[in-house]
Amino acid sequence: MAEKNLEGLRVAILATDGVEEVELTKPRKALDDAGAKTVLIAPKGGKIQAMKHHDKSGQLNVDTKLSDARPEDFDALLLPGGALNADALRVEEKAQEFARQMDQVRKPIAVICHGPWLLISAGLVKGHTLTSYHTIRDDVRNGGGQWVDEETVRDQNWVSSRQPEDIPAFNREMIALFAEKGGQTRKAA
Repeated sequence: MAEKNLEGLRVAILATDGVEEVELTKPRKALDDAGAKTVLIAPKGGKIQAMKHHDKSGQLNVDTKLSDARPEDFDALLLPGGALNADALRVEEKAQEFARQMDQVRKPIAVICHGPWLLISAGLVKGHTLTSYHTIRDDVRNGGGQWVDEETVRDQNWVSSRQPEDIPAFNREMIALFAEKGGQTRKAA
């Protein structure tokens, strides 16, 4: 049985159609197993289409529409990848603002694969060291971040990872970060 070291932690998961299914479902399960309350937030209500690489997989139920979500109601943020998902989210001003507000008060952010595109478009990567899927390394660098090719990278209130194969390490580092930093944001609230 998993240790419930995230009991009471509220985690926002921002995603939309085209999300890489395992990059949302496996970290979400790890968070839920650790006692966190996860909420899937998307620009539209209903369901979003998940992907397994280039192929459609299942559909995921949206818990809250982005227009109804408030960053102050959450202790941490998870940004799963999937090129279509990340490319669509990065141009959503409300998604950018949500991420900015979470980062501004140093709430922990976990991001994998193409997920950093939202952080780049929100103007947040400058001065951060992170990893991502290798095809967006130039985007990270052009946004002012330092890109490294490592399984996981922890930098300040962020943890990042490259791809689905890294999910076990990503989950461990995400839970450790959320337990440390998320607990601080809950106490400050």
